[in-house]
Amino acid sequence: MTPELTVLALAGLLQAGQYAVYSVLGNLQVGPRVAMGPRDAPVALTGLAGRMQRAMNNHFEGLILFTLAVVVCVLGDKTTGFSGTMAWTYLVARLLYVPAYGFGLAPWRSIIWFVGFLATLAMIVSALVF
Repeated sequence: MTPELTVLALAGLLQAGQYAVYSVLGNLQVGPRVAMGPRDAPVALTGLAGRMQRAMNNHFEGLILFTLAVVVCVLGDKTTGFSGTMAWTYLVARLLYVPAYGFGLAPWRSIIWFVGFLATLAMIVSALVF
């Protein structure tokens, strides 16, 4: 398996972990009656639970572009040491992003997000150039 695919698999596990953390915190905040209810009205989470929900949703969005980058590199037979390094950079940034968002570390949260975003774009550009 290429490093890019390995990182994509690990990013999927990270997403599952983020979902679990958000779910536990959200259920603790709203209680089982609301959590298991029909949620006809939107449930607004606040504090750490809300931040973990937003961090998880942000990773869903970032994972789409990262998956595209991995597919372009792997299926285009354009994997290189550079694309592998950028994939790992993306994953490290995402791992750091979760606690940075959870603890409200501004502006670090945005800077960490930007590093992961740039790493993803660098993978796509490298596949087109090299």
